[in-house]
Amino acid sequence: MNSTANFPDYIKKYLKKFSSDYWKISKDLKKVFNNVIVIPSLAEFDYLPKCIKSLEQNDKRFLNDTLILVVINNSVSSSSEIKTNNEMTIDYLKSYNGNLNLSFIDASSEVNAIPDKYAGVGMARKIGCDLALTKFNFLNPDKKLIFFLDADCIVSPDFLGKVISEFNKKNLHSAVIEYEHQYSENTPEAEAIICYEIFLRYHRLGLTYSKCYYDYHTIGSTIVCDAESYIKAGGMNRRKAGEDYYFLEKLAKQNKIYTIKDALVFPSARKSWRVPFGTGQRITRHLSKKKNEYVAYNPESFKVLKKWLKIFLSDKIIGTKDIISEAKNLSPTLYNFLSKQNFENDWKKILKNNISTNEIQKQKIFWFDAFRTLKLIHSLRDNEYPDINLFEAVDQMLKMMHIKSEIKRDKSIPDIQIQKQYLLFLREVLRKDNSDDNKN
Repeated sequence: MNSTANFPDYIKKYLKKFSSDYWKISKDLKKVFNNVIVIPSLAEFDYLPKCIKSLEQNDKRFLNDTLILVVINNSVSSSSEIKTNNEMTIDYLKSYNGNLNLSFIDASSEVNAIPDKYAGVGMARKIGCDLALTKFNFLNPDKKLIFFLDADCIVSPDFLGKVISEFNKKNLHSAVIEYEHQYSENTPEAEAIICYEIFLRYHRLGLTYSKCYYDYHTIGSTIVCDAESYIKAGGMNRRKAGEDYYFLEKLAKQNKIYTIKDALVFPSARKSWRVPFGTGQRITRHLSKKKNEYVAYNPESFKVLKKWLKIFLSDKIIGTKDIISEAKNLSPTLYNFLSKQNFENDWKKILKNNISTNEIQKQKIFWFDAFRTLKLIHSLRDNEYPDINLFEAVDQMLKMMHIKSEIKRDKSIPDIQIQKQYLLFLREVLRKDNSDDNKN
């Protein structure tokens, strides 16, 4: 392990205050690194080797300076099947002799299992990321990067090179990497993930249209941040689900989240019992056919959001009564939402406690954060603009953003080949800079 004498003070303070010394790195390597990829693994024996193999295809120059740190985890009360699967994974990692700097953390065996109260993906990520801080080469001036990857993902061969280059050349602090879900053709899972990814990309396009500060996708396996930002965000939270969403929000309040569009992460499209929401849960729900999945937020909600953000984020300092009046004229739902969120009192405090325009602008972003943005969209859905057909929503949004599409749709839910055209087109659109297309 890296000597603590070489650690910057901010690392020492964080480790002393927030990190547990209960878990250790097994198969530890004496060398130190500029990059650490943290991979939580819960019953992933069938998937992890494919993830490892994809990482092996990356450039050796970057692999030599990168540690892969797998967190084998389960709760004390996990089933015997999960524990056996994790034992097989540990045996695999112990016998690994490939070209990666590969270590692991045992948070699964009888004495190391995570207490039920804390067990979950958030805790597993936290254990890995906190120990990753002890493996950095702080004498090297390059960025110290923590990659968040999942065991059921694979990555592109230029994954490391593109990300490391972008962070160091552009002095980035946090980013998400572009993604494309894996799926096998002509399967129910393929139909489910195509629908869900179209929904995710439509939502992100709506945030881009609205000129929302929090306009990034929230897929945990695509997050990268530097060590300093990780610590400023208070480290990873211990949430059992949604840990990536809230961690990204904390990162965004330090620096705007950048999207790295040239590298790719390929998340799995499998159904899952691991978390109560997210990709796996949506696939499970789609396959159950319990509800219509081909719906999306009404584009009118994003129009309201865009108009509100234009008023709220304006450089002009607007008094409390005037900004409330503007909101009321814009949308009764927006007005009621702000009232329930105690906006009037909070806005008075912001104006009272912050003198400079820059500080006020920062407080605006802090107050109307990613969570409140989503809550407003949900409130507009529930009270003013109900969900509409997914493909109708996409068509309207593309038109609103002056993006031309040649896709021809002859019914509300087109056949799977047309759906794939939508997906491929949205992937292409979101790799471009749409700021010039969004002029209204």
